[in-house]
Amino acid sequence: MTKHPFSGTGVAIVTPFLENGDIDQSGIEQLVEHLVNGKVEYLVVLGTTGESATLNKEEKQQVFSKVNEFNKGRIRLVAGIGGNDTREVVKALQSFDLNGYSAVLSVSPYYNKPNQEGLFQHYKAVNDASPLPVIMYNVPGRTGMNVSVGTTLRIARECKNIIATKEASGNMEQIMQIIAGKPDGFEVISGDDGITLPLVACGAIGVISVVANAYPRACSDMVRQCLAGDFAGARPMHEKMLPIIQSMFAEGSPSGLKAYLAKLNISGEYFRLPVVSVSNQHRDYIHQLMSTFQ
Repeated sequence: MTKHPFSGTGVAIVTPFLENGDIDQSGIEQLVEHLVNGKVEYLVVLGTTGESATLNKEEKQQVFSKVNEFNKGRIRLVAGIGGNDTREVVKALQSFDLNGYSAVLSVSPYYNKPNQEGLFQHYKAVNDASPLPVIMYNVPGRTGMNVSVGTTLRIARECKNIIATKEASGNMEQIMQIIAGKPDGFEVISGDDGITLPLVACGAIGVISVVANAYPRACSDMVRQCLAGDFAGARPMHEKMLPIIQSMFAEGSPSGLKAYLAKLNISGEYFRLPVVSVSNQHRDYIHQLMSTFQ
C-alpha cells in the first residue's frame, strides 16, 4: 500500500513579523530550518496560525515564495488558500505562483454560515479550480459552521481533487464516522494536537500541528510511533504535551505559540492587529512550562 503523501506531521507555521509589522524574512528562514531539522513531514503555509487573514495578496505571495526558497525542496509544502467568497478563492487558486507546493489547504467559508449545500458547492468550485490536490479544512470554532459527516463524504466521493480533510471539529464521533465512511484515496488528518493520538488510533493519518512549530521532533516522533501502532510508547509524550498545547491556546493563537518561538530565539513575538501578545503572567507560565519540558 502506497503511503499517503500527507501522512505524519504537517506544521501550520506562523508568519514571523518584524516589530513594525513587516514580514520577517530571516524569521521565516530560521523557522523553516528549525522544522526541517525537526524531521516533520510537511509545512502548511498561511493557514489560520499564519495570520493569513491580515496579509494582502502580494504579502501572501511573498511568504509562499520565501518558504519555498528556504525549504530547498527538502519536505513537502502546502499552501493555505481559502476564504468566504468562492469567486475570490477560485481566482486566488488560479493566480498564485505555487512553484514548489504539493497541495492546497482550503478552509471552509467563514462568517457567511452557508448551509450544507452551499458548503458542498463551494468545495466543488475549489476542486475544479485548484491546480493542486486539495485538503479541505473543517474548523467550526472559527468558521461558525460545521461541515457535516454527510457533506464531507459527499465531497470525498464527488470531488476527486480533494484528497483529505483536516478535521478540527473536536467531535470524535463525527470524525470516526468520516473515517468509517470515506472512500479509498480520501484521508482524515487531525486538526487538534490534543486528540491526535486517539484519532490516529481510529484511522487518521497524522496531524496538521500547531505545537510542532515549537517542538517539531517531539511531536513528529510521537506521531510516527502512533502510525506504527506503538500507542503505549507514544502516550508519555502525548501526556507531556497536553499542558503545552493548552497554554498555546489559552490566550489566543498564535499569541501563545509566538511566545514559545520568541523564547526559543526562532522568531519575534510580533503580530498584526487584532492579534496581540499574551499577558505577562501567561508568558511567565509558558516559560515555566518550557523549563521543565524535556
